[in-house]
Parts: sequence; C-alpha cells; structure tokens
Amino acid sequence: MLDHIGLAASDITRSRAFYQQVLAPLGIVPVMELDPEQTGGTAHVGFGAGPKPFFWISGGPAAGSGHVAATHVAFQASSRAAVDAFHAAALAAGGRDHGAPGLRPHYHPHYYGAFVLDPDGNNIEAVCHHPE
Repeated sequence: MLDHIGLAASDITRSRAFYQQVLAPLGIVPVMELDPEQTGGTAHVGFGAGPKPFFWISGGPAAGSGHVAATHVAFQASSRAAVDAFHAAALAAGGRDHGAPGLRPHYHPHYYGAFVLDPDGNNIEAVCHHPE
C-alpha cells in the first residue's frame, strides 16, 4: 500500500501556493513543512487531510544531485525489519542508497524509513510508523 508520494517543484513557493489553492476544496491542506537543513538539501511541503501528510512537493536540487529531484514514492512497511530488508534488497538489485534505514524524528518520533534511488533516479522509500 502506498504511504505517500512526492513531486518535484522547480519553484516550491509557487507550487505550495498552487497546491494549497487546488487541494483546499478536497480538504487537503499543508500539514508539515521541512527546511533544507532538516532534509539534507531541499525544502518540502507535506499536504494531508489530517495530521499525516501523504502528498509532498520538494523544491530545488536533490541533495548531491545538482538537479531537481525525480518522483518520490513511499510504501508502507509492516515493521522496521521490513524496512531494513527493503533497503538491503534494493541495494542488491542495483539501487543506490539515498538514506539508510533509521528513525527520522523530524517527521514524527516513530518514523522509521529507508530511501533508495531506482535506476532512473526516482526516490523510493519504505516506511514503518510503529514504535518498534
């Protein structure tokens, strides 16, 4: 099951204003914003219909890439061990590490995720929201 998805934005301020207006009739509003220091290089705005964002926009170049980030897709994992296994399997299949398995407390205290880049540079994530 998908957990969240993210799109690149060449101008995050303009895109934030656009999506805020477009998604408001659906009850979807900005619920989280992250600055480049928190993410390792890019600003992000997360939209949701409750406390958890499920649609993200990311601005500027991806950390270390020199170009605007590709699509981001996150899959829900049933456990932290599954996140670890996802990361290992992705690297074994030729994916590139984009964030080792671990806690990301700037999202929330139990956010345990891992990120890989697929052969086309898309940012693929597995995430577990459980405390253990």
